[in-house]
Amino acid sequence: MAASLNRPSAKLCPKTIDPFSTSPNKSPFLNAFSSGRIPCRLVHGSVKNRLAWNTSIDDLNYDPVVVLLAEGLRETAHPLPFISRQGFTELMSNVNAAPKVIPLLPNLINPIKLALSSNNDEIFEGALTALTQLSTVVKSELDKYLKTYLSILAKHMSNRKHRDMVNNALNVFEENGDKDILIIIKSKIPTYCSIHM
Repeated sequence: MAASLNRPSAKLCPKTIDPFSTSPNKSPFLNAFSSGRIPCRLVHGSVKNRLAWNTSIDDLNYDPVVVLLAEGLRETAHPLPFISRQGFTELMSNVNAAPKVIPLLPNLINPIKLALSSNNDEIFEGALTALTQLSTVVKSELDKYLKTYLSILAKHMSNRKHRDMVNNALNVFEENGDKDILIIIKSKIPTYCSIHM
């Protein structure tokens, strides 16, 4: 077994997860995916992967699927990040998403906050994309929870690598929020420039 870890191919392959393993260290997202509570499967294409849903997204009950996908934003082992991010994107892209997501908003706050707090750049970027998509769906309903995220985003605003992405997200929050949202954003991130100025 130790010899197989020393092979060059072991270093070149991405870290993968066996969803059928009996390891007790499975994450809640992996448990949910492998047990079928997330009703989709990964379809490996010749150029890129995609998700195939067991039921139409229009007919899908978002509770608890969207919350599980939000919890999966912290995953790093292939293919779990793709499944969680793509699944979240597809659910948020549905034209009927708003009435299904708004009641679940309190349950989405903590998983997205935990992912935004990660030191892993890919996890942070995936979580910020998810938060931006969520804002586009729920509009001003996110305003009351936005303070939860702004201190984390303020830290990343000083990082040149994330500055543009964070600024774009803040623009989306301002555009989707009520008139008072600019005051809330400026209270935590005074350097933010409004899209209306």
